[in-house]
Amino acid sequence: MKFTFRILLVILITSGIQCTTEAQTFETIKAAPPIKKGLSDDALLDVVQKQTFQYFWDGAEPNSGAGRERYHADNIYPENDKSTVATGATGFGLMAILSGIDRGYVSKKEGFDRLNKILTFLEKADRFHGAWPHWIHGETGKVRPFGKKDNGGDLVETSFVAQALICIKEYYKNGTAEEKTLAKKADELFKGIDFSWYRNGSQNVLYWHWSPEYAWQMNFPVKGYNECLIMYVMGAASPTHTIPAEVYHEGWGRNGGIKANFKVYGHPFTMDYQGQKNSVGPLFWAHYSYLGLNPKGLKDRYADYWANNVNHTLAIHDYCIANPKGFKGYGTNSWGLTASYSVTGYAAHNPQEDFGVISPTAAISSIPYTPKESIKVIRHLYEDLGDKVWGKYGFYDAYSETDNWYPKRYLGIDQGPMVVMIENYRSGLLWKLFMQNQDVKNGLTKLGFESPDLK
Repeated sequence: MKFTFRILLVILITSGIQCTTEAQTFETIKAAPPIKKGLSDDALLDVVQKQTFQYFWDGAEPNSGAGRERYHADNIYPENDKSTVATGATGFGLMAILSGIDRGYVSKKEGFDRLNKILTFLEKADRFHGAWPHWIHGETGKVRPFGKKDNGGDLVETSFVAQALICIKEYYKNGTAEEKTLAKKADELFKGIDFSWYRNGSQNVLYWHWSPEYAWQMNFPVKGYNECLIMYVMGAASPTHTIPAEVYHEGWGRNGGIKANFKVYGHPFTMDYQGQKNSVGPLFWAHYSYLGLNPKGLKDRYADYWANNVNHTLAIHDYCIANPKGFKGYGTNSWGLTASYSVTGYAAHNPQEDFGVISPTAAISSIPYTPKESIKVIRHLYEDLGDKVWGKYGFYDAYSETDNWYPKRYLGIDQGPMVVMIENYRSGLLWKLFMQNQDVKNGLTKLGFESPDLK
């Protein structure tokens, strides 16, 4: 399998989208903050984190307060999806808002009210055996099909929300009466996700989709390794609709078939990166599941997840420096391949699918794994490329020096990990909240994980 189903479907949906070039003019609501050179590393990180946070604050879908699928500064939306809420981006955005509250980017009351608004929207939005769809109409809460048969529950995207719900519960559970009510709301939304249903008849694997109209016709049992580890962790952690350990080991672990032994640019790997032929996938595979799930010291029979994610990042870093295809601009200050906009639409950039496109979220969201290497990229983007890649919601989604391509566009699923992973690097906030949750501890123990957080 070349890509995960997510990438295949998005490629089909977004093919033909012509991203705006540097030469065109743009409509802006609020100008990007002026660039200040010579900032300390910590001050630079704060500027980037705060501005990227604004995607989920100022840039949120107005009715729901939730994370938009995308934002285009040119106001051109070929799919008429300016108001589309992305479930995954919403989950990442909830965690970003927690970091914004903790950092003082917004007041505690403002942050609380926004979280409450989003959770109230999620309560009323379409759900399918507790799972939200991939896309939701922000104005109505009704499902927006991600594909013809993908008009029901999306358990992977839902699990990204579940990760955030755990963090919200832990952040507010010992607060005021009002805050405890919000914590309870988050807990009940998590407990309402029927992970066991998505076994498709008690099979020992979790399925990505179910539709009331098409049932299981999408037919996508999720097996590792890719970005979906968190779905199995959340399923095992659920106190109401849990899954047994066999689902993880026989489904995700493929009865041991997930195990592998190969190196990329000298960096060792012990798991098969699905469809990559002894190579690694796009870097979001090292981000999405680990926004709350702390990979430090996290191990099971398949991997040391901290080592795995560090090596994944270094392999991409070293590949870009080697630059076997000779793309312009690649180097120690400009590296990072992941799923993002691409010159001809959308692509899951990785060493096997490299089109000369650098996605800022790749290196920036990897900052806990490669702080020195990631800071170099951030400083280059901010100080050297400047307004070409810097806008009102932080760095734009992708660019290519080879093609002189600098689209003024953002994707929610790429913005969220940058905010959250910068916060985890700076304070560990989201890792601490998620890993202290008792349901999470129970789930990880059930699946056979080891972690300092379980002691």
